[in-house]
Amino acid sequence: MNFLETIKTTCPCCGETIELLVDSSIEQQTYIEDCFVCCRPITVDVHTGADGSPSVQVFAEND
Repeated sequence: MNFLETIKTTCPCCGETIELLVDSSIEQQTYIEDCFVCCRPITVDVHTGADGSPSVQVFAEND
């Protein structure tokens, strides 16, 4: 079973659409990743539901 999923979201810093590769085998995780468009750090919150599908929220790292 492949737990890596590509999720599209919007960078909170530059507003561009970005793709994040998330591991849905972990129920809850928070990490910092640089936006590949503007290179600013963003905080990524991932929550995996009971059905195994992840939901992602992103925040500007300095907020």
